[in-house]
Amino acid sequence: MSVATASPLVERDFAVPDIRCAGCISKLEQGLVRDRRIASARVNFTEKRVHIACTPDAETPDLVGAFALLGFEAHPIGDAPGESDPEAASSRELLRAVAVAGFAMMNVMLLSVSVWSGAEGATRDLFHWLSAAIALPTVAYSGRPFFRSAWRALRHGGTNMDVPISIGVIITSALSVYETATHGQHAYFDGVVMLLFFLLCGRWLDSVMRDRARGGVTALLRNMGTGATVLRGEGSGHWVDATALQPGMVMLVAAGERLAADGVIVAGSSQIDLSLLTGESAPQAVHVDDHVHAGTLNLDAPIRVRITAAGADTAIADIARLMGEAAQGKSRYVRIADRAARFYAPAVHTLALLAFAGWMIAGAGWHHSLLIAVAVLIITCPCALGLAVPAAQIVAAGALMRVGVLIKDGSALERMAEVDRALIDKTGTLTLGRPVATDLDAVDPAHRPLLLALAQASRHPLSEALTRGLSALGVVPEAVQNIRETPGFGIEADWHGHKVTLGRPQSPAAGTALATELAIDGDQLATIRFADQLRPDARAAIDALAAEGIDATILSGDRAEAVAPVARELGITAQTGMTPQDKLAAIARHAGAGHRVLMIGDGLNDGPALAAGHASMAPGSASDAGKNAADCIFLGDRLMPVVQTVRMARRTQRIVKQNFALAIGYNIVAVPLAIFGHVTPLIAAIAMSGSSLIVVGNALRLKAAIR
Repeated sequence: MSVATASPLVERDFAVPDIRCAGCISKLEQGLVRDRRIASARVNFTEKRVHIACTPDAETPDLVGAFALLGFEAHPIGDAPGESDPEAASSRELLRAVAVAGFAMMNVMLLSVSVWSGAEGATRDLFHWLSAAIALPTVAYSGRPFFRSAWRALRHGGTNMDVPISIGVIITSALSVYETATHGQHAYFDGVVMLLFFLLCGRWLDSVMRDRARGGVTALLRNMGTGATVLRGEGSGHWVDATALQPGMVMLVAAGERLAADGVIVAGSSQIDLSLLTGESAPQAVHVDDHVHAGTLNLDAPIRVRITAAGADTAIADIARLMGEAAQGKSRYVRIADRAARFYAPAVHTLALLAFAGWMIAGAGWHHSLLIAVAVLIITCPCALGLAVPAAQIVAAGALMRVGVLIKDGSALERMAEVDRALIDKTGTLTLGRPVATDLDAVDPAHRPLLLALAQASRHPLSEALTRGLSALGVVPEAVQNIRETPGFGIEADWHGHKVTLGRPQSPAAGTALATELAIDGDQLATIRFADQLRPDARAAIDALAAEGIDATILSGDRAEAVAPVARELGITAQTGMTPQDKLAAIARHAGAGHRVLMIGDGLNDGPALAAGHASMAPGSASDAGKNAADCIFLGDRLMPVVQTVRMARRTQRIVKQNFALAIGYNIVAVPLAIFGHVTPLIAAIAMSGSSLIVVGNALRLKAAIR
């Protein structure tokens, strides 16, 4: 029964660490809405979170109980800020379980060597009991991730891949204790801990790749000002926290301060750094009646702004919501391992049951029949299947890291391998994203030390660009006195009885907003122009993408006149003046035409598009929001790592498919042998481990694939 549509709804978010496959998504989204208090549920697979809309009377324990009825442990997000992250806690638990299982496996295998070497009678029993003393506590501790998951699935009438694992581990352990107590020749404690170790390795590697994607859009809201000085009627001001700002208030925004709300300028003029929202590096002049937005930086002079929107109604908050909504489509991507897992557990259960029943009917007795059923369960345990994907992805991620690419999510490599369109932001992505002085060579060498002395005293983006350029030329600054900066005009100082200034060009010949002028006593000495330079290998990278069958288009929030030269130089088309909503619409159009889009961008305005793209990348210089939304981050000034990532992703997919073929081929050979009684549980464990090692060895070939 669903919630009444007339009820007012509130939105809640929950962390659900046990979301592991596409079946979990379907179970949660369809099962939660059966609760009358829950109107809708949407799963974010990558972040392992669920967003629900529910009635105001739905208490947190009730909602957590709704998750529990479906077999999932849920933690409310935002109710307890100091609470530890459940996803991170799950990863730490897996790592501890891997360490314990690995230590136990090495010790039990050493004890087993003596048994394999021919120990008999009391000596053999002693080694078996010592093995039991190590293996049984290890099974109880390291097996918890599988046991909990299997129990929740069975308790709610379902099954998953952890059910056959748990059954195999428990029955084999119990059978080994029975064999030891009855002085039997064979015990399988070594096989049990070996099985757990390899399964936990696969589970932990998968967890590492998934957890790299966590971060979320909350980083966006950190870009907003924490508060503002609000003016009273008599002109005095008082500080108001951003959460308490209201439309109609007038806030005083000093030079160098970020805006805490959206509004309209009612007094003053300045230059605003809009790169957070538009991606354009050139500051924009603003005057009375111009609209300004939260998160942007006031560069030059104090302004008074009448607030029109605050908190959740600001433009930056709208972008955060767009990012969250856009990520839902990516969250529904079904990984190749998840598709294989849908049919695996029922097949394993059926084979083991048929083997047990067949041998019982044949008169073999319960002991022998159970041994064969256990051998079937162990030999078909999904070690190789579980390692097929994460092993390849971890090796690929390590190889890419050596060339400066960080992979945040293993599924990103699968999606990256499928892309056939690239939409690329201009500023900070195709270009370096920082102003560069283009004509320093034309500045008289005698004037350069004076220019550096003034530039290094200011934090203005153009002054910082001058400082970088002049320092690279080995210029030593001149000694000046009484340095002072006038917001909106520039910086001045005294030098040998003269007044020297660095600021806005006074000469009409400057011809560009990205320019600054050095003057002495009002007489112009030099005008320095700036440009945002292309990445040095941008053209080569675009050509290489084309060779891979990926067409590229510029998707920019910049003005057409700023984008056109870049598009001409790279030989590709461009769309300009794009808002975050426009970029989302462009991605949707390509997706509707059957294309898989690779979005590459760096700014806050690219965040929703990065989240919505089939795959996405951001440079290391990107905003926190851009880096959180992207699947991969590339470092340095080169663009070629984008091409290397696509090539590596495609090679990784080929290796993954080979790994699945190896795992399936192993089962085709091994399962009939186990069913017909030719494989003991120990041999099954060794064969299973061998198949896992083959898969890992195949994945290691990716280390040499990067170029």
